[in-house]
Amino acid sequence: MGSPAEAIKKALLAAVVTFGLAFPIVALRTDVNLSNQLVLTERWGLAFTLSGIAFVGALLLALIWPAGLSRPATPKAVSTTPPHPFQRYLPRIGLGLLVAYPFIAVALAGNAGAVKWIDNFGIQILIYILLAWGLNITVGLAGLLDLGYVAFYAVGAYSSALLAKTFGLSFWIVLPLAGILAAFWGFLIGLPVLRLRGDYLAIVTLAFAEIVRLVLINWVPVTGGYAGISGIPRPTIFGYSFLPGPDNLPAALGLPPSPLYRLFFMFYLALALAMMAYWVTTRLRKLPLGRAWEAMREDEIACRSLGINTTKTKLSALAAGGFFGGIAGAFFSARQGFISPESFTFMESAVIVAIVVLGGLGSMIGVAIAATAMIGGTELLRELDVLSAVFGPNFDPTQYRMLLFGLAMVMLMVWRPKGLITTREPTVRLKPPVTRGAPTITTAAE
Repeated sequence: MGSPAEAIKKALLAAVVTFGLAFPIVALRTDVNLSNQLVLTERWGLAFTLSGIAFVGALLLALIWPAGLSRPATPKAVSTTPPHPFQRYLPRIGLGLLVAYPFIAVALAGNAGAVKWIDNFGIQILIYILLAWGLNITVGLAGLLDLGYVAFYAVGAYSSALLAKTFGLSFWIVLPLAGILAAFWGFLIGLPVLRLRGDYLAIVTLAFAEIVRLVLINWVPVTGGYAGISGIPRPTIFGYSFLPGPDNLPAALGLPPSPLYRLFFMFYLALALAMMAYWVTTRLRKLPLGRAWEAMREDEIACRSLGINTTKTKLSALAAGGFFGGIAGAFFSARQGFISPESFTFMESAVIVAIVVLGGLGSMIGVAIAATAMIGGTELLRELDVLSAVFGPNFDPTQYRMLLFGLAMVMLMVWRPKGLITTREPTVRLKPPVTRGAPTITTAAE
């Protein structure tokens, strides 16, 4: 137990800091009335409530955990005991749950309620998992900080929509074409930035994403500008669609009409695309190209000294990551049937980067868990009516999602700086893996 005086001092400091941060964004709310005038709405009660929560939380933390976040002076012992076999089967368990998820949603929520859980939660999360796994190649494996990944997402969405509407191509044809075009743009953006790294590379990729967004807005004859592109053809199977009409597949099979058929199809299609990205990424890691990505991430100078062509390595990482971004964009446009530049803002890139960082750079399973937590948590906030009962009927928790994400990232970076899952299966093993139960060696960490 810590000293009460010190605990109160820390709790007061936390409350003051929380109130200072909440003052401009919580205590004063800006609205626009019918006369297009800015109106300030005071919400001091909400600001004081958040400060009180911070005070109580900091007080309890200081009393229970006096040492706080300080690291011990002596290094901890590091055990070489292999991980529990459960971790090896975790991907298979997760895949089994994903396959059964639509049926579980129907069993728990019924046909009407399952529509929301399959579409807003299942399909939406899978799209972001596919995007995050694509960015994980560029950032997690190759170590190239890309803040403009949404540009490849937009290229894939618009190229697939334009090819499908202009030339009447099928979704199954425009899907790989969208990925190839996005990979081509990843190759082009890599050419002028080969000498850049770190923050400079991040600035260039951010500028590239903004250029793509401005082109989509101003090239009205092709992209439609702010109006976007509507009437995008939906995916079909052997010419049969899942939309109401004469070529409806459920009707041809004699099944009763239901919106669940299309959602089931889109969910499993998104799951198949995500599994394809997982399989390709894990196979690339074991190839010389994948090992070159990881070597360049650790030390680019040492990588060059070993004779690895860093130019080709960077270009291949940007192209591979852009390919999966284009695939996700093509699926997104076919799923929505409508796209506009508003869907490809910088905030999307920030969310995808946050997913990769929170999950653990290079960790496929960690990235999937982080995507589920962030995207699923956003949708789950809409369902928490109890928060409106606490903070007032006009309280909209979705307005504070980025604030909660920022708080979660700060906490995670303090307690787990390397992400949710920091350990990864080695790309190449020099010795056979140690089985659990074998003699272990415990050494002191350096």
